[in-house]
Amino acid sequence: MTTLEDRTEKGSIEPVLSVNVLETQSREATEAEIRDLPHIVDHVPLVAWIAALIGATERFGYYSTVITWQNYMQNDRGVSSVPGALGLGQSTASTISNVFFVVQFLTPLLFGIVSDIWLGRYRTLLLGLCLSLCGNIVMLATSLPVAIDRGAGLPGLVSAMFLIALGVGATKATVSPLIGDQLPQTKPRVVRQKNGKLAVVDSSRTLQLLYNAFYWFTNIASLSSIPATFLERHVGFWTSYLMGTASLFGATALFVAFGEKLVKVIPGKNCLPQAFRVLIVATRNGFRLDHAKPGHQQESGRFVPWTNSFVDELKMGLHACRVIFSFAFFYLAITQMHNNLISQAGQMNLHGVPNDMIQAMAGVACVLFGPIIQALYNFLAKHRIAFGPIKRIAVAYLICGGSMAYASGLQRLIYSTGPCYETPLACDASNNGHTPNDINVWIQLPVYVGLAVAEIFGLVTASQYSYSHAPKDMRSVVQAMVQLSACLGSVMGIAISPAARDPWLVIVYASIAGALGICSILFWWIFRKHDADDGA
Repeated sequence: MTTLEDRTEKGSIEPVLSVNVLETQSREATEAEIRDLPHIVDHVPLVAWIAALIGATERFGYYSTVITWQNYMQNDRGVSSVPGALGLGQSTASTISNVFFVVQFLTPLLFGIVSDIWLGRYRTLLLGLCLSLCGNIVMLATSLPVAIDRGAGLPGLVSAMFLIALGVGATKATVSPLIGDQLPQTKPRVVRQKNGKLAVVDSSRTLQLLYNAFYWFTNIASLSSIPATFLERHVGFWTSYLMGTASLFGATALFVAFGEKLVKVIPGKNCLPQAFRVLIVATRNGFRLDHAKPGHQQESGRFVPWTNSFVDELKMGLHACRVIFSFAFFYLAITQMHNNLISQAGQMNLHGVPNDMIQAMAGVACVLFGPIIQALYNFLAKHRIAFGPIKRIAVAYLICGGSMAYASGLQRLIYSTGPCYETPLACDASNNGHTPNDINVWIQLPVYVGLAVAEIFGLVTASQYSYSHAPKDMRSVVQAMVQLSACLGSVMGIAISPAARDPWLVIVYASIAGALGICSILFWWIFRKHDADDGA
């Protein structure tokens, strides 16, 4: 199996030492040095920051568009305290939203295969940006008041959702691996720092830093939902879609402009058929991958075309997929920010704030807590305190479950408050949907702060884990598994969407919280040994 350095259009990548080191020469670290010396990050090339900026610009356009959909679908035009267009109701709007997320999370697997064996990550990502741009143009055109009056609203929404889902699928499958491809792939090496002490330059910590920074960028970009919701409320939905279209056009233009400078991995041979053959052989030998290795097969008089290293990489990739698939319940909670939690905010006193703007506080919290958590990682690494990916993910599940438990308690508080109690905005005292229950909407803020912190611990770790544990010729496919787990979460969201209406929402949020609490315990129990195996 060929390596990244063997198959780049830019040629081999020379290691670049961190600016914190004194000596320009380094040597490969021994096992004892890796164990005992502090680990530091390497220098991050400019092209890696450019790739991260392009991904963040795409997210700016995505959030400008998607954030307003729940109101756009759920509410009627001009008949309640929150804006609307199609008047489909909360349950139907949540179902359509979850169907969109299912398609969005399924397509990365298709585009991951296309990327790894045919188009490559650069061209697949370019295709994704163009599809998203076309979807936003359709959304902009059909959300104009004259278009809605002529019945173009729902057909336009469905068409735009399909194009955007395809575009996001291609982007999700490729942007994280493309960012990782910009880093030198080096073994741990010893350098002398400016303070005179020896340290190990660790490419895995550099990758963690880059993905944390990328996630920080994307959450700054997600704050586009703040102006988008105000534009939706005070001008019209079409203005938020105009902002999204302009951002995606900028992302596409920036990507093309820097295309020559980016490291592009040339697609390798299709490893999937051989991977399936290895799995079939392993199944016939007691479900043991080691028994599919050439040496073991030769003992039985059989010769196979793959190598031991291919089987080892496949084993590591399958382990990563097992870890990633556990994110289904995590994503079930995260997707609540795009539908039911927006509706929950609409049931409270908004004090002039759009109900779908509150979720932007998750992005604000990520921007604030991202550097703090990265500093925590640096502190722990400096003092050789293990806080590996399995621990981080387990903590993420626990925090996410706590946020959903808070949402359940908040919903109970809403139902306990007038004027409409368990039928917010639907009783006679609501003045035709203009008077919500007397609860301040900012009480919802801890839900988004908790979900944001959980995302930093969980989703960033998932991207890093899937890249570092995937076979080099299947990185886009394994990254797509992250989105497939999100798809399972959306499928569960569709299953519970009939219950996503008053007065059952307390049970909905509590059930999600309970599932995440159990998931946190089971995840740590099943995978805890792998932190030690990875040298956490």
